[in-house]
Amino acid sequence: MDRALPVAALFGVSIGLGAYWFLVPNWFVVAGLSAVYVGTAYFYLAFDLSLLGRATRFDDRTHKLGYFVGLFGVSTSPIALAQYYGPGDETVLPLVLVLFGVIAFLELASKAEQQADGRR
Repeated sequence: MDRALPVAALFGVSIGLGAYWFLVPNWFVVAGLSAVYVGTAYFYLAFDLSLLGRATRFDDRTHKLGYFVGLFGVSTSPIALAQYYGPGDETVLPLVLVLFGVIAFLELASKAEQQADGRR
């Protein structure tokens, strides 16, 4: 029996409950946060993937620069958005958690799709 989906659902719900109790008492925000982490955990468990596994590498100098700029934007934009839209507010951390979850989900889903197609 495939246990990836039930374990992923348990993980996502526990993240959601923790967010509801400690960060933001809004069920709509918590439902979105939980869904993102259920999907992320599913791909992590079902396809045996890692976010810290093999890194993307480029040989061309221009591609390396473009990749660096993109990674910088991906890593700093959640914090920048949180500070801009919620300075001093309790909505900052949930927003950062959602954005990091979205980034992790998209990365793992892409790797899972490649692995399922045999392109590894």
